[in-house]
Amino acid sequence: MTKRCNVFIYVLMVLPFMVIEAFAELPADVLSIQQRWAEVNYLLQGDAQVSAYEELIEQADGVTANNPESAPAWIWSGIIKSSFAGVKGGLGALGYAKDAKRDLERAMALDADAMQGAAHTSLGVLYMNVPGWPVAFGDSDKAFELLARGLELGPQDIDANYFMAEYYLKQKDPAQARHFLELAKNAPAREGRDVADTGRHGEIDQQLLELTNKQ
Repeated sequence: MTKRCNVFIYVLMVLPFMVIEAFAELPADVLSIQQRWAEVNYLLQGDAQVSAYEELIEQADGVTANNPESAPAWIWSGIIKSSFAGVKGGLGALGYAKDAKRDLERAMALDADAMQGAAHTSLGVLYMNVPGWPVAFGDSDKAFELLARGLELGPQDIDANYFMAEYYLKQKDPAQARHFLELAKNAPAREGRDVADTGRHGEIDQQLLELTNKQ
């Protein structure tokens, strides 16, 4: 497996994605898959995690089938499939990434600003990290456009700031990366998202430490 593919898989694994909308505003079944995603992504490992993700994807497909006009339902379906792509690895990861792209685009068609731009940010991360043509759809310019729009809609969101920092790290701009990491670190806590917030803060702290060690 190429180094590029390894990086792609790693990023999808740490793509705890964009729960920017207030906890109480999500429909009950969407809230259920959101909460289960955090447990599967952060608290499980190995075969148990794989099995749980497979079950969660089936559940997410049921949620979108029952809520075809709900942008948050499609956003979370995309998030879950993206995360599982990282766990699965290999060429099969690209198939799940493409499925996630489809779901996020469906969400944007329904309500591009839902969950304060979560679909923009999540889709931007995919464009930032998947291989480009002819393997997949990766495109750094498109990634920045989407990430910037997500940040415009959710300027205080922990994930929107974190992934803009990731973009600048890839662009070899540590000063800008540190700026957005610090914004992410000081972002308001998300109601009912303790597991996801703890995981994200761990990633922020690790990135800040790596930047400090490189100075």
